[in-house]
Amino acid sequence: MPTMSTSHSPPASRTTSLRSILHHDLPASLVVFLIAIPLSLGIAAASGAPLIAGLVAAVVGGVVAGALGGSPLQVSGPAAGLTVVVAGLVGQFGWAATAGITCAAGVVQILLGVTRIGRLALSLSPAVVHGMLAGIGVTIAVQQLHVVLGGQAQSSLIANVAELPGQLVAHHPHSVLVGVLTVAILLVWPRLPKVNVVPAPLVAVVAVTALAALWMPDVTRVNLPDQPLQELILPAIPDGTPGQIIAAVLTVALVASVESLLSAVAVDKLHNGKRSNLDRELIGQGAANAVSGALGGMPVTGVIVRSSTNVAAGAKTRASAIMHGLWIAAFVLAAGSMLELIPMAALAGVLLVTGLRLVQLAHIRTLRRHDELLVYVVTGAGVAVLGLAEGVLIGLVLAIARVLYRLSRATVTATEEDGQWTVQIRGTLVFLGVSSLIRTLRSIPTGARVRVDLSVDHLDHAAYEAIEDWRRGHLARGGSVELNRMAFRAALGSAPKRRLPWQPQVIAEPDQRASMLDGIRAFEESADHIRPMLAKLAAEGQRPTQLFITCADSRIVPNLITSTGPGDQFCVRNIGNLVPPNGSDSNSVDAAIEFAVEVLGVRSIVVCGHSHCGAAAAALQAKTPAGTGLQNWLRHLEPSVRRAVAMPDIVDPATGVKLSPADKLSVANVGVQLSNLRSFACVRKAEDEGRLELIGLWFDIGAAAARLVLDREPYLVRADEELATAGRRTVR
Repeated sequence: MPTMSTSHSPPASRTTSLRSILHHDLPASLVVFLIAIPLSLGIAAASGAPLIAGLVAAVVGGVVAGALGGSPLQVSGPAAGLTVVVAGLVGQFGWAATAGITCAAGVVQILLGVTRIGRLALSLSPAVVHGMLAGIGVTIAVQQLHVVLGGQAQSSLIANVAELPGQLVAHHPHSVLVGVLTVAILLVWPRLPKVNVVPAPLVAVVAVTALAALWMPDVTRVNLPDQPLQELILPAIPDGTPGQIIAAVLTVALVASVESLLSAVAVDKLHNGKRSNLDRELIGQGAANAVSGALGGMPVTGVIVRSSTNVAAGAKTRASAIMHGLWIAAFVLAAGSMLELIPMAALAGVLLVTGLRLVQLAHIRTLRRHDELLVYVVTGAGVAVLGLAEGVLIGLVLAIARVLYRLSRATVTATEEDGQWTVQIRGTLVFLGVSSLIRTLRSIPTGARVRVDLSVDHLDHAAYEAIEDWRRGHLARGGSVELNRMAFRAALGSAPKRRLPWQPQVIAEPDQRASMLDGIRAFEESADHIRPMLAKLAAEGQRPTQLFITCADSRIVPNLITSTGPGDQFCVRNIGNLVPPNGSDSNSVDAAIEFAVEVLGVRSIVVCGHSHCGAAAAALQAKTPAGTGLQNWLRHLEPSVRRAVAMPDIVDPATGVKLSPADKLSVANVGVQLSNLRSFACVRKAEDEGRLELIGLWFDIGAAAARLVLDREPYLVRADEELATAGRRTVR
């Protein structure tokens, strides 16, 4: 893992870091600054907070959380996810007390970070989290729809829905026009070619502000104090019972913590740089909330909208988040009067679209495939109708109940044929399912011959004792029981590890047809746990996210290497994992690439080479029989041979051992095939539009380890922590 640079760093290292900040982080900070201004103002307005409080939170979130937090590319500030909570606190305690609650919540977050509880966020059900965000998004959208229509938002979703017909009847044409134009620009702008460098919220707010300044003098606009720093409302002690105050502080602390940690985890998936330290991130977020509350600002959280923009804009370090906060502070102090030209309906339009985007169809489809949609819907509805804390609690209870139900959902059947009883036990058998198990076992007649077919993922001690007690009793009453004791102990966890289904066995001259049929039969008998998933895939069709191009070598198992399952990868295999350039009449490979990119819409293409490659060895030895199809095919390796000759020696990053000439050629070959992929128009277009990523991989068979292939020295990077620090670098 790399360490942070200090004053003792070599001059070249400091120069490189400064160059990277100026080249990557400075432009990214300007992009994030431009999108943060309208979002911060809109969130403050939607929360019932002073508008200056939203800007204070944006500045503090950028500088304090950016400097002290554990997520290098996350951007913090006022978040739409806390809008409902803050609005409720303002209505109950007033703004000064809400600032005090924010300050106290920051201290709680620091304590949570010190106790290293941040990593628990990874264990929270995604269905509950996405349901919470969806409920918040619907609440914000309906609330801001009133402002877009020229009216005032109500205190709850039900009240907003009830008052909506009256708002539609009211006549506020200029506000409606401003809001509708804002929404239209936000939806259309990202679809226009070559304009994504300018954020859509900035374009929308600037455009409608200019329009309103010229032709709509009567619209409601942003109202900032003339002296922002003198108008800050300092925190105060809330006027309420200790229970109410503690509940308010814990609500802000927990919601802000969960949203920040989940945002950090999501941001980590957007880049291949350094991973987030979640405990440190909690401390940074707590410090930001303590400072923001002390200055009269809103609660601060990690914000996925600004963070994803930061990554997309090319940020490499936390300097981008810090600088974006400094830009906001400078703008408010030097040009705050410009903000007062912005119509409130424009900010409401930005928040309306932001809220609706919290309800993501991709999450719904994924949760539906994993049978978690009910938890998502119930959590979202609970948050929208009852409140955030109540909705999340209901979602967590339902998620836990479903886990317990699945744990107790073992299938136990008893059938009789020709006097032989067969008891089949499938699934996960724990104490919750023991009563059903005992009822089934006791239904078998005394003295009967019984065969117990046990195929379970896990067997706890209660279930073990129930089966063992019944077995001894049945034997004592004159019956017979056939039970695979090894499988019995293995399910309980007391037996040695079982042989994997594909693990080779030493068999003298096996009957290949019979061996294959035995394998099929063994698979079908143990496939109960994946049949529901395969049935869904059969009904819904394939939606793989990745095209995996690798060698036909029998030792390479793509799903094993990448820990993926059915439906995740669209795979192409050939000798040498070759991708002949477009136009080489390699019809099968051409068709697979075009189908994967244009029809399936894969988001990444992986070219995976491997060690001890027979194709690479054959290309180096030039001993392929002349005139054969194999010789014609391996001619596509000639550019790779030339590249390998020009490359310096390659050292394995884990062992420090220099690769053999054949393995070096295999690594060079991955880079050439990635270049060949870009000869396909569909690949170039998808990559240019940001819809597709090309990845080079090399698998060391003997070490059972994958390496990322780079286009420069050291050419190979480990796929664990060292890979995480390498940054996103694909071969071009």
